[in-house]
Amino acid sequence: MPKSSVYVLFGSKEELQLATIDAARASFVEEVVSPALRSGRPGRERLAALCEGFLSYVERRVFPGGCFFVATAAELGARPGRVHDRVAGYQREWRELLEQTAQEAGKAGELPAGTDPAQLAFELSAILAGTNIVAVLHDDDAAIDHARRAVTARVGA
Repeated sequence: MPKSSVYVLFGSKEELQLATIDAARASFVEEVVSPALRSGRPGRERLAALCEGFLSYVERRVFPGGCFFVATAAELGARPGRVHDRVAGYQREWRELLEQTAQEAGKAGELPAGTDPAQLAFELSAILAGTNIVAVLHDDDAAIDHARRAVTARVGA
């Protein structure tokens, strides 16, 4: 089917892109976020479950490029517009979830004293995104094992 026929169904190329991004988010929530929210209690256990869910998502290649949002961020980073904003917004939500969960772990005394939840969320997000890039680009799932050890070292779960 020609691409132009698909665009007609959505009204424009941009609307198709936005619908694709929303579908990728729904998949991410179903595969990564919801299981972590159901399985782990708030705090460190949930933070570890979110990270493990992400790594499993990449490892299972739910999307051929690993995490859809990591893959598209490089392409869209310098392009302003609605598509960029949607991807950036969903990535921000992910980091905020990691930070909120780190705050809960800190309040429960499950992290070392003085741990900055925003810094921890940033580090975990960078570890996860970097792992996606290495695992997919080099077809190297050993990177996922390295990331699991790094997450454990930072979160301690």
